Amino acid sequence: MKAVFPGTFDPLTMGHLDLIKRASKMFDQVTVLVATNTSKKAMFSFAERKALLEQEIAFLPNVNVIAAPKDLTVNVAKKIKAQAIIRGVRDAQDFEYEKAIALMNRHLAPEIETVLLLTDARYSFLSSSIVKEVALFGGDLTGLLPDKTAQALREKVKQYD
Repeated sequence: MKAVFPGTFDPLTMGHLDLIKRASKMFDQVTVLVATNTSKKAMFSFAERKALLEQEIAFLPNVNVIAAPKDLTVNVAKKIKAQAIIRGVRDAQDFEYEKAIALMNRHLAPEIETVLLLTDARYSFLSSSIVKEVALFGGDLTGLLPDKTAQALREKVKQYD
């Protein structure tokens, strides 16, 4: 059974990585989809995000990464013949947001199920936006991001000085 896990991953957090690892145990194949969120301005390019993700998930043999900057998640899921879309939920606000997206995806592709995974409590406060803010002001990124991603973010924020 195949699943797709979409997100902007700008940058990949430990919460994202935890969900990817857990999904890799539930599905035969997991495709991490670097996607566009039109309400967010990305710090990393699609190529940079894809490359960082590939490095950080290299230890998971049944996980791969693709980028689709101008496509709907359900269209990508159909193309790769995925039966499920995986989404993470941190709190009630996330749930309401994800529920609306899941219902739209069901409308567009009723054959594809959405699977909501609850975020591990250790990461329930994490978001890429918060982590970027911490990095921009020189805060400690320990435990928030995988190592290579943390280093890439430190390098990226130097461009904003």
